[in-house]
Amino acid sequence: MAEKVSVAKVRVAILLSGRGSNMMALVGASHADDCPYAVVIVASDKPDAPGLAWAGEQGIACWSLSPKGIGKPVYEAALDAALRDASVDIIALAGYMRLLSDEFVARWPQQIINIHPSLLPKYKGLDTHARAIAAGDAFTGCSVHIVTEELDGGAVLGQAEVPIVPGDTADTLAARVLIAEHRLYPQILSSFAAR
Repeated sequence: MAEKVSVAKVRVAILLSGRGSNMMALVGASHADDCPYAVVIVASDKPDAPGLAWAGEQGIACWSLSPKGIGKPVYEAALDAALRDASVDIIALAGYMRLLSDEFVARWPQQIINIHPSLLPKYKGLDTHARAIAAGDAFTGCSVHIVTEELDGGAVLGQAEVPIVPGDTADTLAARVLIAEHRLYPQILSSFAAR
């Protein structure tokens, strides 16, 4: 009988600020035998983020620090040190509601990805669903992209379309786009990790 060869998985950090539903999708997908990545740390700028508690219950290392009162450079230096201590290869932003500085992004070139709730390059930034409805768009969706110094401006790695239906509000549309995000993000992170 052939001996099973253990293949080292790409080490992923997930950054979040809230409940972490995309993080849960990424962690769930990572349990598949053929998944090329493993989530080794979950980090947050909000020590009380519900996603941290869930990650801790799964046995994943967690790190958190509020940048309030210490400033962005000190906060990002501590975050960078925690990620390097965990030997991270890829950083996946999943509802992380802080803009990373150009200096931080430059320290992790082509190693940070994000999921954004629009079909980039349309509707960069916030309020994407309300903006798509107001524009009369027939559909919207989500995009996974590489994080660069330009807000939501890095290369798009994958997208999923979601129709906008009569009577949609920003909230109803957001709920349907989130379902698409949970399917798309693990697929794209797997492809990105396997490259």
